[in-house]
Formats: sequence, C-alpha cells, structure tokens
Amino acid sequence: MTQNAAELDSLVRKRIRALRVAQGWSLEDLATRANVSQSTLSRIENGQRRLALDQLVILARALDTSLDQLVETAPDDIVTSPVIDGAHGLMRWLVKSDPGMTVVRQRMTEPPPDNPARMRAHPGHEWLVVLSGTAILVLGHRRFRIETNQAAEFPTMLPHAIGAEGGPCEILGIFDRDARRGHQRGSGRRDKDAGGSSE
Repeated sequence: MTQNAAELDSLVRKRIRALRVAQGWSLEDLATRANVSQSTLSRIENGQRRLALDQLVILARALDTSLDQLVETAPDDIVTSPVIDGAHGLMRWLVKSDPGMTVVRQRMTEPPPDNPARMRAHPGHEWLVVLSGTAILVLGHRRFRIETNQAAEFPTMLPHAIGAEGGPCEILGIFDRDARRGHQRGSGRRDKDAGGSSE
C-alpha cells in the first residue's frame, strides 16, 4: 500500500468512528444499522480488517452520508489568500468549489459599471448575500439596492453587474455550474467573480 493509500485508509477509519460518535451511537448501534457484526465494525475502525468497497457503501448509508464524502481527501488549500483586483475595487476569496456549486466571498469598493457593454449574460443561476455594507445589483435596465443581511437570486442570462454603494461592501456569491462556466469563459482566471465591472 502506498503512503497516500495508507493515509486515506487511516482517514476513512477515523472518519467512520468520528461520525458514529458524533451521532451518539455505540459500536452495536452502528453495527445494527449497517447489518454487520459488532466485532467486524470494531476491526474496521481499529485497522484490523481490510476496507472493502461494498462495506464502505453500506457504512456510508448507515452513517447518513455518501461514499464520496466518506473517502474524500483533505484539500490542499486549507489556508487561502484573497485575489485582489485593484482596478475594479475587488477582493475575492474562494470559499467552496465543487462540480455543482461555487461559493465566493468578495469585498467590493467600486459601484457597478454604467456602460451596458461591460455587463455579462450567460447561462446559469446566481445567488448573493450581502454580509456588510450595501450592494447594487444591475439586471438589464433595473437596479436593485441590497442591504446587509439581504439576499438576491437571479438567472444569469439577464445582463448583470454588481458593485458597492456608499463605501465598501462584502458579499457571498453562490454560482451554479453553468454560471461558474460563464464567468470562466468571460474572464479567464478572474473567474467566479461577482462584483466590480461585471459581477
């Protein structure tokens, strides 16, 4: 077994035990839910029994999780630094990215662009929550003022842009798969942005 495989094996065993304990279940409780013997489960948790895929599927279901979550490895980017776009008054932190959804935290200082040519439209759906300050969402010819603790949801096929009003604001932007792709096509590595000149 390679070092990486051994580390994943150990991580999965610890995760099974941690999830069981978090539910307040004894070995017997989880063994009953998973329809395995208590001694088998104990040996799995303690590394004395080989992990079999079919057993992992059963244990994941019994633990109210998925196989993917049970075996996922820890991300390399535990600590991230913001991407700073001084020209557009933006600072972005990637919070979460998976195939279905991307979450980005942003600090904006500039208002949305007045020029409609600088607004974007692409397939997808987007949500935003204002964490502090006031954001302006421009959708086509309409402007929406979004205050702290307010949220907005909109289809990204409408030409749109987001900016700050009256000082800096921070937002949490949530993009579905199509919206994220639209941002990636539109701005290269300045993807997933939701503020300044064009979200």
